[in-house]
Amino acid sequence: MGDCNTSTDERAPSVEDDITVVFHKVVNHGRNNGHDHDDNECGDAERVLLRGNCRGDDVEEGDDAEGKEEASGSEDLLEGGKKKTLLCPPAFCVRRANTSRGGSAGQDAEKPKRCPGLGLFYAFVSTVFFSIIALVVKTIQGLHAIEISAIRCFFQMLFVVPLLIYHKTGFLGPRDKRIYLVLRGFIGSNAMILLYYAVQQMPLADATVIMFSNPVFTSLLAWIFLKEKCTIWDCVFTVFTITGVILIARPPFLFGDHLRGIEGNYWNHIKGTIAAFAGAVAAAFTFVVLRKMGKSVHYYLSVWYYAVIGFIECLIAVSVLGEWKIPSCGRDRWMLMLIAVLGIAGQTFLTKALQIEKAGAVSLMRTVDVVLAFFFQFIFFNRAPTWWSLGGALCVVASTSGIAVRKWYISSRKS
Repeated sequence: MGDCNTSTDERAPSVEDDITVVFHKVVNHGRNNGHDHDDNECGDAERVLLRGNCRGDDVEEGDDAEGKEEASGSEDLLEGGKKKTLLCPPAFCVRRANTSRGGSAGQDAEKPKRCPGLGLFYAFVSTVFFSIIALVVKTIQGLHAIEISAIRCFFQMLFVVPLLIYHKTGFLGPRDKRIYLVLRGFIGSNAMILLYYAVQQMPLADATVIMFSNPVFTSLLAWIFLKEKCTIWDCVFTVFTITGVILIARPPFLFGDHLRGIEGNYWNHIKGTIAAFAGAVAAAFTFVVLRKMGKSVHYYLSVWYYAVIGFIECLIAVSVLGEWKIPSCGRDRWMLMLIAVLGIAGQTFLTKALQIEKAGAVSLMRTVDVVLAFFFQFIFFNRAPTWWSLGGALCVVASTSGIAVRKWYISSRKS
């Protein structure tokens, strides 16, 4: 009898093992024979097999096979024995938790890790491309800004058509979004024409700085049309931006008639300043329209409307002004094609950057555009910036960077 109560296996069962509890019912049949088998001494046995209900869907097939073998093996008990299979209470369900944690850890390990600076790198590449476009426009002589815009829109149409066919987006877009697509194309193409005209009429860095002020106007227009919140900081940044534009324009009634660092005559400088300022406002309107459309319209469809409407508009304007000319120099023809290619590449990289990185960080990276504009102006045109231009650039960059940092901070707090 003592042999039946003695355990030969001292290992404590873990929570991951099935636990078999054996109840022995001793029946005396007379004289006990010490030489009999232990099973005969212990008589009939009633075994209760505690099976864990912890097996989830993520358990491997090997575990299931082992469970089936154990279940089938438990039926081959001692003759006359009884078997009961119970489900363990939730307190024993450690195995499933461990398994699920291991599975989730494996899934996390299988997910590709995102490069932390990839979005900022895309933003930097797009900024470099846009700066090169402005430089190329500045070097082309004898062509009106509207004609350059028309040629860029034409090549953009050629590049976008295969992308629209590949993505199966169609050429018209959703019916309820077409009015916004038309507005995006019309206003965006006007912003491009005004920027190219400003670059031709005034120093490259000054035109770039004024065009770079569009985030400030975007906040104001979003407050007016999209009912977004406008704070005192938006007003402060707007004042800084207007101050920077005034320092760059240097109107005679504030700075006198004797001005240095102006390219050509002062009237061309004023025309370039007005065009750059109007282009910044038009670009801000474009961003507001894009926000209104949201993500329901494919990006390449938006670029398609931009190219088609811009091409039609530029053709009409060039025909009315009589400014249509074929570039006589082969280098200028290649430069025009380069503008179109860099335009597509810059917009693509900017879109990828906004998909990966927050808008505030991307806007901060776009400040490199101003630095590159001053660098290109000094290297390629041998024109050093004046202190007034540097002061105006500092005001504009400070205001746009302030808006970007503020949005970045707010989005980080929400997340």
